[in-house]
Amino acid sequence: MSDKHDMSWDDIEDPDPPRDRNRDRGKGGRGGAPGPQFEMPPIKIPQLTPSTILIGVIVLLAIWIVPSVVYTVAQDEVGVVTRFGEYVRTTPPGLQFKLPSPIEHVETPMVRKVRAATVGFRQRGTQEQDVPNESLMLTGDENIVDIDLVVQYHIIDAKNYLFNIRNQAQAVHDVAETALRGIIGNRPIDDVLTTGKAEIQIQVKEAMQALLDKYASGVQILNTQLKNVSPPQAVDFAFKDVQSAKEDKDRLINEAKGYSNSIIPEARGKAAQIIAKAEGYREEVINKAEGDAHRFLAQYKEYRKAPEVTKKRIYLETMEKIYPGMNKVITSGDKSGVLPILPLNRNLGEALSSGSNK
Repeated sequence: MSDKHDMSWDDIEDPDPPRDRNRDRGKGGRGGAPGPQFEMPPIKIPQLTPSTILIGVIVLLAIWIVPSVVYTVAQDEVGVVTRFGEYVRTTPPGLQFKLPSPIEHVETPMVRKVRAATVGFRQRGTQEQDVPNESLMLTGDENIVDIDLVVQYHIIDAKNYLFNIRNQAQAVHDVAETALRGIIGNRPIDDVLTTGKAEIQIQVKEAMQALLDKYASGVQILNTQLKNVSPPQAVDFAFKDVQSAKEDKDRLINEAKGYSNSIIPEARGKAAQIIAKAEGYREEVINKAEGDAHRFLAQYKEYRKAPEVTKKRIYLETMEKIYPGMNKVITSGDKSGVLPILPLNRNLGEALSSGSNK
């Protein structure tokens, strides 16, 4: 009884005698017939000869060296070559060669490309985004104006552009903003908003170029344009009212000047006409007086030659002038005889004609 209880658990689970399980597993499992055999195909490793190794090394060197030795520069670019970070040369457009990396590196900036910098706004595709902290500026008469500026530039010295300034686009933008604020700060707001725009653009271009040349930036400013100049939006209506009042003032002044320009020449013409008439009358009176004087002197000369004849002639001429259209009756100077009766209350011509008819 005790012997039965002392039986091992292995005998109960597996009454068969012990076997080589690994060997059975290789034969296809426990017991019976063997399973299928799986064998790896043999791998043939070629024998490496010195010539094969040399060819492989040459191919690897070619793959590494050729792309880093040959480079192409486009027509609108120049090649700036550095050796261990130091500038050595500038190459023109075309196929060029250099030492392999990391000995020499090349950069190809586009020198013919016209670049743009904006102050006061940013172009996001077709949308414009306002930047108030750049566009709002203080004028010389302590007013605030909202200005947007566009600057066009290109590279004229690739070496200076790459090595003398850092973050070139931001540098051009900062120079544009600095120059613009300095010029606007010296001008009154009326000048900025009206007649001074063209002059401001020229001054900004010159100031930017002088500052960029001072730092040898390799940049040339092509054009500067004030895209928008207006008062701040908060006071825009008030500025428009002021501007309208100034325009009315200028209009009235121009109308007054036009009226003045039309009246003054007319008055001057009339004055010149009156003066001319007075001068003509003066000449006429003087000439008449001189003529009368000459005539009197001539008569006096004749009078001295024959006083009686001259007296009589002068008397007759004077009577002719005094009574040119009057009927005259000439009688003899004999005072004796009957006093003639003359029809003084009638027309003498009619009386004489009626007497002759009878």
